Amino acid sequence: MTDTRLATTAVPVGENPPRVAARLEALWPYLAIGAAAVALPLTGDTYWGIIATRACIYWILVAGLNLVVGFAGQIAIGWVALLTLGAYTASVLTAGTATPALPPFAALIVAGVAGAIFGLVVGLPALRLRTFYFAMTTLGFATIVTQIALAWQSVTGGGIGVPGPEFPGWFSTPWGFYYLCLALAAICTWMTANIAASRFGRSLIAVRDAEVAAEAFGIFRPTLLLTVFLFSGAVAGVAGGMFASLQSYITPDAFTFDLSVLFFIAILIGGRGSIIGPMLGTIILTVLPEFAAPLVAWSTFLYAALLLLIVLLIPGGIADLIDFKNRRPLERHREIAPRPEMIGPLIGHTAAAKSLTLENIALSFGGVRAIDGLDLEVRPGEVHGLIGPNGSGKTTTLNVISGYYAPDHGALRLGGDTLAPGGAHLRAGRRIARTFQTPRLIGAASVLENVMIGGTIDGHASFAESLLTLPRHRRDERVLRDAAMATLTAVGLEPLAGVRADRLQHSELRFMEIARALMLRPDFLMLDEPAAGLSAEEIKRLGTLIVAITRAGPGVLLVEHHADLIFDICDHVTVLNLGKILAAGTPAEIRSHREVVSAYLGA
Repeated sequence: MTDTRLATTAVPVGENPPRVAARLEALWPYLAIGAAAVALPLTGDTYWGIIATRACIYWILVAGLNLVVGFAGQIAIGWVALLTLGAYTASVLTAGTATPALPPFAALIVAGVAGAIFGLVVGLPALRLRTFYFAMTTLGFATIVTQIALAWQSVTGGGIGVPGPEFPGWFSTPWGFYYLCLALAAICTWMTANIAASRFGRSLIAVRDAEVAAEAFGIFRPTLLLTVFLFSGAVAGVAGGMFASLQSYITPDAFTFDLSVLFFIAILIGGRGSIIGPMLGTIILTVLPEFAAPLVAWSTFLYAALLLLIVLLIPGGIADLIDFKNRRPLERHREIAPRPEMIGPLIGHTAAAKSLTLENIALSFGGVRAIDGLDLEVRPGEVHGLIGPNGSGKTTTLNVISGYYAPDHGALRLGGDTLAPGGAHLRAGRRIARTFQTPRLIGAASVLENVMIGGTIDGHASFAESLLTLPRHRRDERVLRDAAMATLTAVGLEPLAGVRADRLQHSELRFMEIARALMLRPDFLMLDEPAAGLSAEEIKRLGTLIVAITRAGPGVLLVEHHADLIFDICDHVTVLNLGKILAAGTPAEIRSHREVVSAYLGA
């Protein structure tokens, strides 16, 4: 059941950073490209009109593929298969070689539906396969589609081909068809930009850059990827129908491997996690052959050389070149100044009187006993310290609670409910949040967007609502943004809200992770060495922040090597050694425990 606490506890913190100027800065490339595209027919040059039409069609496909490759990080090289499917579906339906002839616009809709279905089929292996294995699957699918088109002569015409759809009236003229393609390209740009700015877009980037952290905040990768493959396949099918009309007559030879490489490289040279970059990449790669016609036989080599050049000189692609905001220097001597008094209103609830309990938990990796009969209780409103030498099982314990590891035996309970082993993405729904030993940041996203990821499960809008930016989506974004800004203010990072997370100092990343965890409005918060790399003053402020969190109701399980922090703020301490409990008690009892002093604290 969805917890609605976020919608009722967002804390206003005044005006967000000036949004009008930021929007204008983000929109000017789109406005410039749009103005040039609309004005192109004024030149009267129909040849360049055809090139521009082809660029629009390619972008319709790349706009959807960008969510798969640029945002989700999937290597989908054979996406030309869905262009082929869409082209043949629209052509066959308008030609009437398999069914009674349909009007071109109806055939285009069917082509989109066919693309969506087969986009889902192509995407299924991505749930099990990664990197180049998935790439080979998409290429194999492209080969299968081409062979079917060749073999099914009674419908597709085989090697001879089939006429493409011809649109009626004004759309049958070169400039009329160009404006139709331009309108569809603009709609696809708008829809993908809406997704990029939604919790779904942030979730895709989180899955790409920090999948473990994404799971911790309730992001379920299979459902997310299949939804994106469905949409990307649909727009690829529509692009295929438009491509068939532009070609007038299609054969399997029109859908080459070079075309598939073009789509993929356009995204890579454009920049991952960007909309405008891949758009410019698509335009460049469509126009480039017109200036280098004698080198057309070397097109694959030229694409590879261009990609290598971009990777070596501009790793972030074209998007980085025009991202002026993130090239501005940051203030050097920055100070993290948390406001612990804001934590209570942010949490916005009193945790139920139930404990998080581990009963006789054991876990082995091969012949190594990582946890051996662990009993542990984290009570609401308390800080429970978990300490011990390296390799004693502290982080492994957190991973068991988080659902990343399933114990060999024992029980994990939240109050009277047993938490099923595994299912890491389900822990967020039980309001169990965590940070990580090494900060898991989404580097291409801003600090604000990184923190908003923590509230993903509290969004209510569907993918379709976000695609069309309907009211519930806008309400979700407004509430999440306001809550994230309030949380950043509470941990002392509000001035850095608009900065890319990979530009932050290590200490700032630690506090950003805590802010992201607080976005979940947790009942229990697990902190894995949050003081690592912090200065003495920052550790003091961290301790004050953690105490403020427990006073608001949640229980905190703190794994830490800074003994002073543990003894200063913990209500209860458990010491592990070789996966077993060496000692448990109050900080005063642990500080004087002879075996603990000998094994861990030293003289």
